[in-house]
Amino acid sequence: MSVLCVQWVQRLFFGVLTLGFGCAQAQTFEPAGDPDGVYAAAQRWLDDSLAQQSSSLPLRMEVVVGQLDRRLNLAPCQHVEPYLPPNVRLWGKARLGLRCVEGRIKWNVFLPITVKAMGPAWVIKGQVSPGTTLQASDAMAVEVDWAEGNSAIVANQSDWVGKSATRLLSTGQALRQDMVKAAQVFQTGAQVRVLATGPGFEIAGRAKALSAGIVGQSAMVKMENGQVITGTVSDERTVRVAL
Repeated sequence: MSVLCVQWVQRLFFGVLTLGFGCAQAQTFEPAGDPDGVYAAAQRWLDDSLAQQSSSLPLRMEVVVGQLDRRLNLAPCQHVEPYLPPNVRLWGKARLGLRCVEGRIKWNVFLPITVKAMGPAWVIKGQVSPGTTLQASDAMAVEVDWAEGNSAIVANQSDWVGKSATRLLSTGQALRQDMVKAAQVFQTGAQVRVLATGPGFEIAGRAKALSAGIVGQSAMVKMENGQVITGTVSDERTVRVAL
């Protein structure tokens, strides 16, 4: 058997799903003149590939195998090899390549597949207007298909509570990365508190914001003595500066 690399390894980092690379053993299967045998073998290859990863993921993987073009009349083949075409990953709607590597007539076809990744997520309750700051009561935890959308699921509640909706959100929508953004908590000219911290000490002071404040992002402030410094916005009235 040859070894095929599958774009499949996943990791969960701050509630955002990312993709990397892993490897799965290519399988050969019985004569391709029998469509049922082709589908069954493709399903086995897919199940084996997903099983290699599922033990390390907080997701329940499922795969649905589609139909080959009914107009195809494939010649018998002693060894058929499944593979992933370039830039195709086992995630959402995809396609699996099937090529005859040992037969009188060589052929290569593509089988449509749908890979589902079922796992916990936060789903909107009711309706949330664009720009609204999300509260814990705006969503509930349910199981959804992470692979259904292009944007990554935001799995941790702390990563969306307090952020604002980028667009209209409706009942049943799973929260994804492109649906929320950090909320602006103060405007330019607002009076804020500055907390300067260092090894074993903390100093508080008052300042005027020279830029808008967005939680988790940098903001410029002007201290009462005229000094201009940059810190990180921690809440609606506080900017932290590390010394």
